[in-house]
Amino acid sequence: MKSAKRTPLKQSSTLNALCGANVYLKLENLQKTGSFKIRGAANKVHRLTGAEGERGVIAASAGNHAQGVAYSASKRGISAVIFMPQTAPQAKVEAVAAYGAQVVLTGQTYQEAFLAACEHQKESGRYFIHAFDDVDVIAGQGTVALEMIQQQPELDVVVIPVGGGGLIAGMSACIKALKPSIRVIGVQAAGAAASYNRFKHKFPYSLVNAASIADGIAVKEPGSLTYPHIEKFVDDMVTVTEEEIAAAIVFMAEREKMLTEGAGAVSLAAVLHKPHLQKHKKIGAVISGGNLDIDTMLACRRLNAAFKRSKKIV
Repeated sequence: MKSAKRTPLKQSSTLNALCGANVYLKLENLQKTGSFKIRGAANKVHRLTGAEGERGVIAASAGNHAQGVAYSASKRGISAVIFMPQTAPQAKVEAVAAYGAQVVLTGQTYQEAFLAACEHQKESGRYFIHAFDDVDVIAGQGTVALEMIQQQPELDVVVIPVGGGGLIAGMSACIKALKPSIRVIGVQAAGAAASYNRFKHKFPYSLVNAASIADGIAVKEPGSLTYPHIEKFVDDMVTVTEEEIAAAIVFMAEREKMLTEGAGAVSLAAVLHKPHLQKHKKIGAVISGGNLDIDTMLACRRLNAAFKRSKKIV
């Protein structure tokens, strides 16, 4: 997994004051390709046999897994075809193409792009690299937790974004193996809360629609490999609203001078807006990605302004 790099674990004095706790931000938005996804993709591509690599690879993604696969495949000289929904942010589409992959835009959601990729895989014989339901991908994502524990061994809780579940599956397994006293909290967007629903025994477990400015975690159902990890190792799950996500994105831009995409901001949104999380003394929050396009940023500013007005915040 040589493509990924060790990312900083950073504190913010402003954030600490707001929360009344020590908050440590794991800045995977500074990771290569702008997301933690390079970890799992690189691990998977690295482990492909010569024969598997010669077939070429195929993947489906809303953007970050696409970039991870495209980048990792290019490093090994492997041909890559990536299916992405037509709604994927243009910045992510252009980045995937820049890494040398063939991009196929199809459908309005990740699920539609995924189904189209599965059909193409049958015809082409390419090796399919799943965005989250793959043991090597899950293992690669778990290295985020390993680094966090090395960087701050005294964490009380770690807050992790959840889409298909690859990140929290790998991280929670690592945390509970190395330091089981750390509580693991998963966060989903309220408009795409399939794993949250299942964890809390609420219906539906599979969503008809999954829409959010956190497009990277707008997944209609949890993974078949990842959800058992959530059930076994995760202590609790919460959801955050679109306005709360937007506020977290704007906070990172204005106070920390960093771009954070919606999926990357949900953990911070939970820390900022869930008072029970702030009771912990040392809080780790994974900022999982920073691939934000300008149109989404403008929409977030409008949402945040309306949110402040509703809360009477100046």
